[in-house]
Amino acid sequence: MKLTRRHLLALAASPLLAQDESDFTPLFDGRTLNGWHVKEGPESAFTVDDGSILVTEAANSPTWLATDKIYENFDLRLDFYVKGWIDSGIYLHAPEHGPAIDCGVCVKLFHKNDDPPKPESMGSVFPHIAPTLTNVKSKGEWNSLRIVLDVFSKRFLRPSHTTGQVPPSLDPPRLRVWSNGVLVQDIGLHGRPELEYRLRSGRIGLQSLSYPIRFRNLRIQELPGRTPWQSLYSTPADFEKNWFVEEGKAKWMPLGPIFRTDFNGHLASKTKYKDFHFETYIRARKNSNGGIFFRAEGSGAKPHYEIQIHDVEGAVYPTGSLYGIRRAKYPRLVPEEWFLFQLIVIGTRCVVRINGESVVDYNQLDRLEAGHILLQAHQSASWIEYKQMRICEL
Repeated sequence: MKLTRRHLLALAASPLLAQDESDFTPLFDGRTLNGWHVKEGPESAFTVDDGSILVTEAANSPTWLATDKIYENFDLRLDFYVKGWIDSGIYLHAPEHGPAIDCGVCVKLFHKNDDPPKPESMGSVFPHIAPTLTNVKSKGEWNSLRIVLDVFSKRFLRPSHTTGQVPPSLDPPRLRVWSNGVLVQDIGLHGRPELEYRLRSGRIGLQSLSYPIRFRNLRIQELPGRTPWQSLYSTPADFEKNWFVEEGKAKWMPLGPIFRTDFNGHLASKTKYKDFHFETYIRARKNSNGGIFFRAEGSGAKPHYEIQIHDVEGAVYPTGSLYGIRRAKYPRLVPEEWFLFQLIVIGTRCVVRINGESVVDYNQLDRLEAGHILLQAHQSASWIEYKQMRICEL
């Protein structure tokens, strides 16, 4: 590859990789897939061969290999082998359920040295942001990749009461990628509509599109967590700690890591919230009817906002809708399959995201006081389940 002035500037901006990796933990032992599991495909999709993880022909999209552990901020390093045409990627903050490429972030691995680079080129934040340059060896050679993701988001910081601005000394979330020692991405995630509300923690994943790519020397250094999440439900102990029955005769059933609702009633959070980021995974019986209230004074008869859970495409307010105010873009859910639900409320604005897609973005809320989060059970014999429910005050 002929080095242009742009390439030389990128090289000059790239720090040498640290030689001391004593704080790094191996993600791959060279012999087994311990610490990993296959998602959305057969177990035969990935195997260990000659000290590396090999993608097999069984690994059709959307199959991917996920770490058992969840990560927030980290320095990830690995090698990948390219011979001829390959197409793959590294998932960051990938979800438990839902499309990893939309809910988290994907750094693309590709065999071509595109000039100029494209949003789908090697090293891109796929399929949105092109790298500064492409730098891949594809003739039966190993390549090094380093990804540093340190999420210190301005979304999670309160502005100054005097200036109305977030203190400038605090860094925004930042993603940096080095390909073969060359810095090819250095971007802030804050303020980019396509990345703004992606998950801020999740699994690391190896994407498969059935091309025989190999991975080795995977290791990671965890960096301090920044996001002050509060668990609303992850174990039955959270039920007594965080919730009280507001009204009705619904069944509220803590079932280990899963919380199940049925029949009719409202369950309220003990804490009131004004501005927040709420996340959970939801699955529901076909045509279930329920909702998640926010800034609520109490029961459904008192002032509140409601996000509908109702998987009927032709409904006036299907799942994700701001009930009575703004109809959602229907997310085409599969009954009884888990989906990622996110609700971001800041001042007059609320954003509802389902499986990584914004289905409502409304900026005219007029009820600005803090209020309860309510879970609504609204229909007999129509269960809804939640898991990994958490909230972050903004």
